[in-house]
Amino acid sequence: MKLIRYGQPGQEKPGVLLHDQRYDVSAFGQDYTEEFFATDGLTRLAAFVQSHEGQLPQVADSERLGPPIARPSKILCIGLNYADHAKETGATPPAEPVLFMKSTTAYVGPNDDIIIPKNSVKTDWEVELAVVIGKRASYVEEADAEQYIAGYVLHNDVSEREFQLERSGTWDKGKGCDTFAPVGPFLATPDELGDVDNLRLWLTVNGQMMQDGTTANLIFKIPFLVSYLSQFMTLLPGDIISTGTPAGVGLGFKPPVYLKPGDVVELGIDGLGTSRQVVKAYAAH
Repeated sequence: MKLIRYGQPGQEKPGVLLHDQRYDVSAFGQDYTEEFFATDGLTRLAAFVQSHEGQLPQVADSERLGPPIARPSKILCIGLNYADHAKETGATPPAEPVLFMKSTTAYVGPNDDIIIPKNSVKTDWEVELAVVIGKRASYVEEADAEQYIAGYVLHNDVSEREFQLERSGTWDKGKGCDTFAPVGPFLATPDELGDVDNLRLWLTVNGQMMQDGTTANLIFKIPFLVSYLSQFMTLLPGDIISTGTPAGVGLGFKPPVYLKPGDVVELGIDGLGTSRQVVKAYAAH
């Protein structure tokens, strides 16, 4: 299945994508929350969709898509998980996963604007494959990890490099700014994707190809990451794990290239659709 949420920010309704057409499943009676995933919601939703075949209201293509999961309890991210990206940033490939977190207030829809933060001059892009957790996970064995995965989503791990790398403390300062986690257009269940270790992921800025990689080059594979993270914290249903980005980020260019107002960022992953964000300057409300 492919899950979508649509409508204005904060008022999204649940839907599904069937044969490239959007359908409303509000009558199912539950949004895609932690409780939905924890109570075998994917199985219940599949049965609902099947029993209502031909009766589901269509959703207009003009409707805004929100992020495909209601706000997760946490967004966990893995840094430097492609050797080519580590090399371009001058970093040594890590011996074990580098972990940082993105604020849930950064979480937005796939086609929402990227807002350059106040006082920012180094806002960057990162196309990433992200994993959505399907059930509570603590001290999971790597061999069992796939049982805890609800699906996969496309994620742009937008980053402010000065905040991230030049200010003291953790990377989180440059990762959690508002609008810095566009996710979607949809959540695809594992059966929709096939081999997650062989997916092409790409990103363009103003039509120019910047990133063009493959998940075959992940240093730490997805089952290992789920198991590893569950050793340090309980993963809750609906939590997102973003698995890292390939080479081609703005920081890696010589000289570096950063986003500016008016830029258009487009990105995609095989089987997970595409997203598009327009970059805008921060404006006080």
